[in-house]
Amino acid sequence: MFRVIFELLLVIVVVTVLRGVFGIIGKALSGAVNPNRPAQQSSGQVPLSGELKKDPACGTYISAATSIKETVGGQTFHFCSKQCRDKYVASLAR
Repeated sequence: MFRVIFELLLVIVVVTVLRGVFGIIGKALSGAVNPNRPAQQSSGQVPLSGELKKDPACGTYISAATSIKETVGGQTFHFCSKQCRDKYVASLAR
């Protein structure tokens, strides 16, 4: 009876360790395959509160601290992505 319990616990520990090892290897390989992919931000870099600004291109609300800023005609606009910024600037050029 104790042998069965011991073997089950051993299997659980081995599976947990293997999952961790494969997770680390997977992250290392994905970084090697796609080196241009930006690294994930740590939780300390993302503000938990702050002023929200509306993206004029898509209407999404984005934190002023993490938005992509573009000044046009003396006014600062906040964008959620480079694509939205480029789309908005292109629409002004018409």
